[in-house]
Amino acid sequence: MSERPKARWAGRDPRKDALRARIWGHLEATGAGIGPVWSRIPDFEGADRAAERLAALPEWRQARTVKCNPDPPQRWIRKRALEEGKLVFTPVPELVRDFPYLRLDPERLARAGVPFELAATAEGAIAHGERIGFEDAPFLELYVVGSVAVATNGGRTGKGAGFADLEWGFFSALGRVGAQTLVLTSVHELQLVDPAELPLDAHDLPLDLIVTPERAIRTRPERPRPMGVDWDRIRPDQYRDIPFLAELRARMEAAAP
Repeated sequence: MSERPKARWAGRDPRKDALRARIWGHLEATGAGIGPVWSRIPDFEGADRAAERLAALPEWRQARTVKCNPDPPQRWIRKRALEEGKLVFTPVPELVRDFPYLRLDPERLARAGVPFELAATAEGAIAHGERIGFEDAPFLELYVVGSVAVATNGGRTGKGAGFADLEWGFFSALGRVGAQTLVLTSVHELQLVDPAELPLDAHDLPLDLIVTPERAIRTRPERPRPMGVDWDRIRPDQYRDIPFLAELRARMEAAAP
């Protein structure tokens, strides 16, 4: 096999770079991954069953608002939420547009004749969702993030770009998430690692729940959730690549007491 190219966001944490590479390699070698898996939130066999397992939980049944990452393995969660009449909020992939989020209202989509299966894809959400800012979201009861590797201590790593933590910072500063918000992800069993391999740093958002095709795992996070935005941790490349970021910072700082 030819040598793999360097992952897109590699270099920020060599320890996590090596862990992500191992997981991507396992998914590819075993055939558990679907399509290209490297340098992305990997799609996996059984992602639809993981969504069904999530939908059987009481927290899911009670929730009306769901934030969900736009990646392929979580499309089943987005579709299920729309089918059950929940409002879905999903970010623009990699936050590369001048608006950060999309609101998917199942009643509005149904009136427009947009199939939920289409609206649940990243492309369908951009085409048919309502463009909103972070301030326009309601309180979010379920907060679904994409993951490359996870652990039962609540540890998680995504692609390495830091989008999930950044979005949580904005939502928490605006009061759109809080102690009642359930933070969760769906993964293949091969994406579970020993907690010693995935320690939680102070700025990391810990998971409350992990769902796989086989089981639901209630985690025991070792650290409290970070709240608010640590602007000093935002990197120059994020200001360069995220069009609305500087303006959002100015608005949030102007509104702060």
